[in-house]
Amino acid sequence: MCPPADLFGPDADAPGPARDDSRAPLAERLRPHSLAEVVGQTHLLGSGKPLRLAFDSGKLHSMILWGPPGVGKTTLARLTAQAFGADFIALSAVLSGVKDIREAVERARMNQSLGRATILFVDEVHRFNKAQQDAFLPHVESGLFTFIGATTENPSFEVVGALLSRAQVYVLKPLTPDELGLLMRRALQELPGLKLGEGVDRLLAAYADGDARKLLNLLEQLDTAAATAQVAEIDIAFVENALAQSLRRFDKGGEAFYDQISALHKSVRGSAPDAALYWLVRMLDGGADPRYLGRRLIRMASEDIGLADPRALRLALDAVETYERLGSPEGELALAEACLYLACAPKSNAAYVAYNAARAFVQANPSSEVPIHLRNAPTRLMKELGYGRAYRYAHDEPDAYAAGERYFPDELPAQQFYVPTPRGLEGRIAEKLAQLRRLDDEAEQG
Repeated sequence: MCPPADLFGPDADAPGPARDDSRAPLAERLRPHSLAEVVGQTHLLGSGKPLRLAFDSGKLHSMILWGPPGVGKTTLARLTAQAFGADFIALSAVLSGVKDIREAVERARMNQSLGRATILFVDEVHRFNKAQQDAFLPHVESGLFTFIGATTENPSFEVVGALLSRAQVYVLKPLTPDELGLLMRRALQELPGLKLGEGVDRLLAAYADGDARKLLNLLEQLDTAAATAQVAEIDIAFVENALAQSLRRFDKGGEAFYDQISALHKSVRGSAPDAALYWLVRMLDGGADPRYLGRRLIRMASEDIGLADPRALRLALDAVETYERLGSPEGELALAEACLYLACAPKSNAAYVAYNAARAFVQANPSSEVPIHLRNAPTRLMKELGYGRAYRYAHDEPDAYAAGERYFPDELPAQQFYVPTPRGLEGRIAEKLAQLRRLDDEAEQG
């Protein structure tokens, strides 16, 4: 079945037909009725692009639409059903249960008996557990319905492998400022009483942060506020007073969360203080818990700086304590200071590598007895058994070092887990350890 030609339209920027229901929310009134009205996603819908080719082929297939909120996942699913003349059944993984799924399957069977295709759309499919997702598989395989799932989370982790292998994944992107501007111009045609002063369009695009639905909701709120205040043209001050603080796109615990944490950590590791500060502020601005960010800074101090600059760990701990005392926003400055210090500090992962190597060695080898000379001897019996005998007290040795002494179990050869780098304090540590090993060699030869 080929999609109707007018689904695409000659002009991708052309507005669609006027909506009849003026009482519907603005986002619903401006919901695209054809691909020509879709704003954004040109990497999928442009000429010769993957999703456009899928429509052009006339072959319906299951798909996963992955992207942040307000970028058109539900709209594209509806347009797919329209293009192929299929019955569109929508379920929400948050609100739907077994009964709803069963009713959807029965409706699909009825459609099949009438020779009509069915598209089953599951919004927030990542909210369904493994068993619920597996329940769709036999019906997808039999062709009873075409499955379209929408998710804001990485489907590699949130969608079961069997279902994922039967669906094409399309990645949707946030709308660009230019695309939000186009959508804003269309919205203002629906809101003829709303006049924007200089710079307001850019401010609203920043508030929306790539989310079309959020932009339209903001415009609708401003339209109501301007009418109530009898303001002919709104300026930036009116916007800031009329709208509550609008948080940027930030899903705590979701894909954006971990992407931004990754960017922060890698900026610190890469000694890029300005980029590190940018990501820290982005996350604070987006609503991340400053305590969580503090814990991550402490981890960076241990993992990526270590003994190259031991002050880094103390400074990170002090920053977290300062935040605990002052709270937001004053305490956030201490986190920013720690972030900048960590980014500028000499880098070494030698302690991190040594710890992991020691863990792997311990797990791969059986437990060994503590050598008799290293054992504690708090009682007379233990002393009679030889505990602690022949132990060399380092402070009584030249340079406070017992050259040639063994500290590993007797049956284990000495291991080297920690290899200091030449950076920062670790350079001096490396020199010290090299000197001690020379003393060990001399003691063994003597």
